[in-house]
Amino acid sequence: MRLYVRLLIGVLRRSMRLRRDLLMENLMLRRQLAVYARQPKRPRLRNEDRLFWSMVARTWSPWRSRLRLVQPETVVRWHRTAWRRYWTWKSRGRGPGRPQIDRELRMLILRLASENPRWGSVRIVGELRALGFPVSARTVGRYRDQARRRPPSQSWRTFLRNHAPHIWAVDVFTVQTIAMRTLYVVVFISHGRRRIVHVNVTRHPTAAWLWRQLIEATPWGAQPRFLIRDRDRSYGADFIPKAARIGIETVLTPVRAPNANAIAERVIGTLRRECLDHVIVFNARHLRRVLHEYVGHYNRMRPHRSLALDSPEGRPPQRRPRLGRVQSRPVLGGL
Repeated sequence: MRLYVRLLIGVLRRSMRLRRDLLMENLMLRRQLAVYARQPKRPRLRNEDRLFWSMVARTWSPWRSRLRLVQPETVVRWHRTAWRRYWTWKSRGRGPGRPQIDRELRMLILRLASENPRWGSVRIVGELRALGFPVSARTVGRYRDQARRRPPSQSWRTFLRNHAPHIWAVDVFTVQTIAMRTLYVVVFISHGRRRIVHVNVTRHPTAAWLWRQLIEATPWGAQPRFLIRDRDRSYGADFIPKAARIGIETVLTPVRAPNANAIAERVIGTLRRECLDHVIVFNARHLRRVLHEYVGHYNRMRPHRSLALDSPEGRPPQRRPRLGRVQSRPVLGGL
């Protein structure tokens, strides 16, 4: 009788286990199909999906054989991450230690550390004591690390601002004439004041012609320290060593990276939008005259955003007369 009862209990347990496995397998497959239904091309899991798989992996042992959406190691990593975050949340703010200082003082420490990256903790402690905040160097060091996410050096903005007057950029772009001929325009621009230094036109941009343009753009030793250009073969193989002999270091941009020469690309866009898109070019002489007249307006009169709406060559404000009218002077026939 006891043996019969044990066998019956075993059969019931096995049948219940089989039904439970069947239900879990059905649930897992339905969950994976729901993810595919949301995004059939490239399914992405949400936080509730990760939580579901973590709970299944913890409660049902044969879950690995039914998983098709991700690797089992990924589910294990999710479970460990969730467990770690749970204990971090549970243990926050309950341990012994010193209480946090006031938010005003924390912001002041971060400000001193960010505005003076070369200062140490002791130097900041001295400044805080002079302001009436007695804190220790250990406290300052703990909050100072939040502002030291970058090395204690000058910022890129400061670096570029200090070196911009010594950097030029050069680029070549094309213009189509009314006779469907292609003209090539070379433009040199200074990074310091965004001033167009030199512009010229040709039908055949040879290496000798481009080198002569550099010589014409640098009279009386007015030359840059660095010259940024692309890897166009029109410059010739000897352009870099010849420029180095006169004290100009050539900086080549990466392949197919126009953003590396962004200032030259932007001034070319300005020339097209404000001038060349509204002019029908007849020949090289006509294009050269149009560009020289516009470049004079660009350097002397046109406001620039990076220069606080000043022109590249500087335009002092005029005194407003008591009597008289504001007169306009047309450029390029009123264009």
